[in-house]
Amino acid sequence: MHVLRDRTLTGAAAAVVLALIAGCAQKPTNTYQGYIEGKFVYVASPQSGRLEQVDVARGDTVTSGRPLFALDDEPEASEERTAEQVLRGSESRLNDLETGKRPAEVDVTRAQLAQAVADKKQADQILASDEAQFKAGGIAQTELINAQAAAETSAAKVRELEAELAVDALPAREQQIKAQINQVAADRAALADAEWRLKQKQIASPRGGLVFDTFYRQGEWVAAGNPVVQLLPPENLEIRFFVPETVVGGMHVGGGVRVACDGCANAVAATISFVSPQSEYTPPVIYSNENRPKLVYMVIANPPPQTAATLHPGQPVEVTVQ
Repeated sequence: MHVLRDRTLTGAAAAVVLALIAGCAQKPTNTYQGYIEGKFVYVASPQSGRLEQVDVARGDTVTSGRPLFALDDEPEASEERTAEQVLRGSESRLNDLETGKRPAEVDVTRAQLAQAVADKKQADQILASDEAQFKAGGIAQTELINAQAAAETSAAKVRELEAELAVDALPAREQQIKAQINQVAADRAALADAEWRLKQKQIASPRGGLVFDTFYRQGEWVAAGNPVVQLLPPENLEIRFFVPETVVGGMHVGGGVRVACDGCANAVAATISFVSPQSEYTPPVIYSNENRPKLVYMVIANPPPQTAATLHPGQPVEVTVQ
């Protein structure tokens, strides 16, 4: 009896231990497996060129606006200088059209007018003298006709120079000015384009984050649009986990979860940002009420940027839904 009692007690104790072990091994029903997904930012230049310098290395943490890399910019700098010279020429031409002739050119016309007035005065005096002599019979009619023609010619010259002097004070025709204004606008746009292309040879970080990788070395040729630096902003880290069909109905955007991982000192809080409307995987059998629990749905949650740095892409995690 004594031995039997000991065996009975021993068996009961073993059952309790096994139950405790089973209870410890069994995970809570609101905990699911997942992993960390990183959405990378690939930084490139729209211009091609030889890579002159790389200002960051893999593993660096950068802030927004920090220089990342630079390409050879001499071709673009030359184009910018040319565009500046062309614009200056266009603006000078427009200014010349709007202000009329220069003072020195106007002075030449005024001197010519003064000479024409003197010639007209002399021609009028000769004509008056010839008319008097013709009446007295001192000259032939031919000489009188010549004097009249000279007087008319000198008068016409005076009128011509007076009109030219008035025109010199006027700006160019409206159509010419309008055409030149359009040319200046086009040259300014060409300069702006040259300046923009020059700036694209010096690339700064568009966002703060971790330099995950670099793809080129100094001296290599980089084609336009090819990424040189791979960034991982902390706000681009997300937790992806999967829940069964029986649970997905209770998930909603804005809900809270706790994320635990191997080596993490504390669980990380995150907020659900997406619940998939369709099953992520389908069972290899026909749909039925018995097979519905086999369906799983992907849920995405985002941790705060200040705590996201403790997580790494591809890292397995356990997500507890609160």
